[in-house]
Amino acid sequence: MATAVATLLVLVLLAGALLKARDVDASAIALSTFGLAGGRVRRGALHVLIATELALAGALAAGMPWAAPATAALFLAFAALTSAALLSGRNGRPCACFSSRSRLGAWTPLRALALALAAAALASGRLPDAASHYDRLLTAALCVSLAASAALAAALLALAREVGVLRLDMSARGALEIADEGPALGAEHEWATAMPAGRRALLRLAIFSSEGCPMCRQLAPAVAHVAADPLVAVHVFDEVTDEHVWAQAGVPGSPYAVAFDRGGVALAKGTFNSLSQLESLLAGARARDGGGLSLAA
Repeated sequence: MATAVATLLVLVLLAGALLKARDVDASAIALSTFGLAGGRVRRGALHVLIATELALAGALAAGMPWAAPATAALFLAFAALTSAALLSGRNGRPCACFSSRSRLGAWTPLRALALALAAAALASGRLPDAASHYDRLLTAALCVSLAASAALAAALLALAREVGVLRLDMSARGALEIADEGPALGAEHEWATAMPAGRRALLRLAIFSSEGCPMCRQLAPAVAHVAADPLVAVHVFDEVTDEHVWAQAGVPGSPYAVAFDRGGVALAKGTFNSLSQLESLLAGARARDGGGLSLAA
């Protein structure tokens, strides 16, 4: 039992450290959920966290007597920090637990607390252990094999999901535009002119999103891709923090997008579920403007 618990803790620590290290910039930004301000501070804290997790994983694997109590203290700190963030109303935000894709939820502190209790039980020395070194190695290998099988099963499910999303994307016909929903087309909207736009921007694109929208999180890379075009000024309006804009726009929900010319005249609008649908909305805005816009590919 002690070997199995130690192996589990080693795998969790290694996974957390390596997944954070895979995308340092995004993981560092996710630490802002816990009140860390400034890019250098967040990156420094992330590097310390990665080094700590790797050191504890190595110490546990080597059987160091101090490793289990230190691991219990680390996970207990994680439980306290995530609980405080939840109480501050940050549910659903990135937590950098296992890379920037991890989201803060009610189960996050419970998971950290369970790992802390497992490490504390290991530190107490009361867990039964294998009789010989060979049995301990066999137990550790079995645990690693089970973890690898679970990871492969998760990867297979993720691949099946991506194939489904790809098939939906291939069959997409464009953003869903309903005349009675959202801002009136052809009319000027004052709130749209307040959106910042660079000198080269020919279109303003308003994206309506919300924290509790899983599709919005999936479409974040698509929005970032469009925002990289200097000819399109993209601004994201959150359902909570930009409640007044949502009320003025009258959008039905999220994800929703509205394209304007530089003067704030609405040219195209609609619900979108893919990058191709978002690009089709921009193409519709260009067509309604008489084809005078020359958007970058």
